[in-house]
Amino acid sequence: MAEPLRLKAKSASPGIASGPAFLAEEPKAPSAAERPDAGLAPQTAGGFGALEKAIDISIGELERLAEGADAESRDIIDFQIEVLRDPTIAEATGARMEKDQNVVFAWVATLDAYVSELEAADEEQMRARAVDILDIKNRVLGALAGTPMTDFPSGSIFIGKDMEPSRFLAHDWSKGGGIALFAGSTAGHVAMLARAKSVPMVVATGRLSVADGDPVSVDGDAGAVILQAGGMLTPPPAPTQVPAGDTQSVSGELRTADSVPILISININDPAEIDALDPATAGVGLMRSEFSVTSLADAANEERQLAIYRRVLQQAGEKPVIIRMLDIGGDKPLTGLEDMPALDPGLRGIRLLLARPEIARVQARALLRAAVYGRLSVMLPMVTFPDEIDRMREIFREEAERLGRRSLPHRMPPIGMMVEVPSAALMLDTFGSAAFFSFGTNDLTQYLAASTRDDINADAGKAAPAVLRLIAQAVKLAAGKPVSICGDMAGDPRYLSGLLAAGLRHFSVAPARRPAISSAIIGLNADGTKAAGE
Repeated sequence: MAEPLRLKAKSASPGIASGPAFLAEEPKAPSAAERPDAGLAPQTAGGFGALEKAIDISIGELERLAEGADAESRDIIDFQIEVLRDPTIAEATGARMEKDQNVVFAWVATLDAYVSELEAADEEQMRARAVDILDIKNRVLGALAGTPMTDFPSGSIFIGKDMEPSRFLAHDWSKGGGIALFAGSTAGHVAMLARAKSVPMVVATGRLSVADGDPVSVDGDAGAVILQAGGMLTPPPAPTQVPAGDTQSVSGELRTADSVPILISININDPAEIDALDPATAGVGLMRSEFSVTSLADAANEERQLAIYRRVLQQAGEKPVIIRMLDIGGDKPLTGLEDMPALDPGLRGIRLLLARPEIARVQARALLRAAVYGRLSVMLPMVTFPDEIDRMREIFREEAERLGRRSLPHRMPPIGMMVEVPSAALMLDTFGSAAFFSFGTNDLTQYLAASTRDDINADAGKAAPAVLRLIAQAVKLAAGKPVSICGDMAGDPRYLSGLLAAGLRHFSVAPARRPAISSAIIGLNADGTKAAGE
C-alpha cells in the first residue's frame, strides 16, 4: 500500500482532524444580472429592481402565512400586504435612492419615517400599527439580504483557495472537521475564528490534487496536510487534553502568586458561542459584532441586532459585557458595502462608521436598547484621534433622544476604545472622553512592524518587545482608567510575563485559551517574574 503523502503547510490553528475532503468551488464572476447584490448601487435601475423583488418575496411570504390564519391574524397580514403594495412607499424609497442613498438604508429611512408618524398619532389603534410596519421593514430587509451560502457536510475537511468568515460561522463544527487552504493567512479572521473554536487549520498548502470525498488529515500542530492512500485513514493522535480544573474562581477573578487579583474574560465572535458562556466564571471582554452583522441588510436591521446583543447580555447575567461596534472595511468586507457610492476603500472601523452614519445610528440604537438588559459597555474600533470618540458619543446622544421620544427603554452605556493604532497608544492621555481602553495587539503588531496581514505571525515574536514597551507606556498614560487586552497576544502564555509587567490586570481571550492563561498566571508574580519554586 502506498505511503500517505505529507504536504508542508503553515499552521493557522492547532489540533489534528481527519475526514472526507470537501472541495469548495471557486466563485465565478457573475454577470451584473446574476449578482445577488446587483443593483444595490442607487444610481442604477437595478437598485429599484432589487427593492421590487424583495417586496414581491415579502408579499409571497405573508400570503403563505395568511393561509389558514384566524381572522385577527389575517387582518394584520392583509394590512401589511396593503402597505407593501402601496406605490407611495416604493416611490419614497426611490426618491431617497436618487439622492445617493443605498437601497437598504433608503428602505429603512422611509419605513422609520412611517413608524414615527404612526407612533405620534393620537389614536391608540394607529399607534399600534407601528409594530406592523416595523415587521414588514425587517421582512423586506431579509429579502434584500438574499439566501445564505450553502453549508458543507459536518466532519469534512474544507479545502479551497480561501474561506469566508460568514461561511465558517454558519457551519456546525461540533462534529469535527478541519480546514486546509491553498492560500489563506495565519492572521486572517477565519484563522482567528478557528483558533477560538479549536478547529484545526492550515494555510498556504498550494493547490492540492484531491477529489471530493478523498480521506484527508489536517495537522495544525506541525503544519501539514496528509493525503491518505487507498481510501484508508490512519488513526489521528489522541486529542490534547485540556488542563484539569479551572483555576479561575467563581467570581471570575484569580490571583497571581503574590496575591494580586487578575480578571479573565472571554472573546465572542460567533452568536452561536453565546450559549456556551458561563456567567459563573467569566464575562465578555470583547464581542466582535461584525461577525454577527454580515450584510448591509443586517446592518440596517435594528431589531435583529438588538436580539443578538440582548441575548449575550442576558446570558452573561451580572457579568460585564463589552461589545465592539462594527469593525468593517479593509480586509473585513460587509456584503453590499462595495456598492455604496463615494466610499474610500481605505476606510475602516470608526472612520467608516462616521463616514456612513446611517450604519452607526442603527447599531447605536440597538446597543442603547440592549443596555437595559445587563452590564453593557461599548467599544469603538480603530480609533486614531480623540474627536472620533466625541463624534460617536454625539450620535449615541442623538439616538438616545430619539428613543426617548418613542418611549422605548434604553440606557447610555460607557463608551471606550480599542487601542490598536500606534499613534493613539502614544497619545492615550489625550483621549479624555474614552471611558476605558482595550489593547488590540493584532493590528498594533501589524502597524508597528510595518507587516502585511499575512506576515503578522512571522513577525509577532520579533515585534513583541516593541509592542510590550508601547503597551507599558500607554498603560501609564491611561491615568488610572480601566485598561485590558483582547488581542491574540493576551491568549499566548509566552507574552504573559511581559503583559503583567506592563501593568495589565484584565485579559480577554478565546474561550479555549482561558484554562492555559489562568494556569500560567498563578505561577507568576504581578511584576511578571516567576513565583518562588517555579
